[in-house]
Amino acid sequence: MKKLISSIFLLSLLLGVIFANPALAFNEGCPAGTPEGTTCLPNYLGTDSPQVLIGRIINSIMGIVGSIALLMFIFGGLTWMTSGGSADKVKKGRDILMWSAIGLAVLFMSYGLVYFVIKTIK
Repeated sequence: MKKLISSIFLLSLLLGVIFANPALAFNEGCPAGTPEGTTCLPNYLGTDSPQVLIGRIINSIMGIVGSIALLMFIFGGLTWMTSGGSADKVKKGRDILMWSAIGLAVLFMSYGLVYFVIKTIK
């Protein structure tokens, strides 16, 4: 099995080297005045600024965390509603809701604090 995997890996590496090199010789998509034979890579990030990139990453993480918080609120509410009078399940559902709210509040406060500090420094 190891032989098969290593053979596939080496074959794909060899094919990549053979077929990728002619494409690298072309100068397509490079800015005007770029020397011939220079390889230009496209910028898929959409920006050259690390500050903008970090800001986009933080906004993406905020969206993911907000979605997770929403799911936790739904899960906590369902746990509480389906407790059937069991004190343990009611407490578990209430705790999930409480800790989700606290986590969301901490997240928004930290975001606000960082935003305030960055605006103050500028």
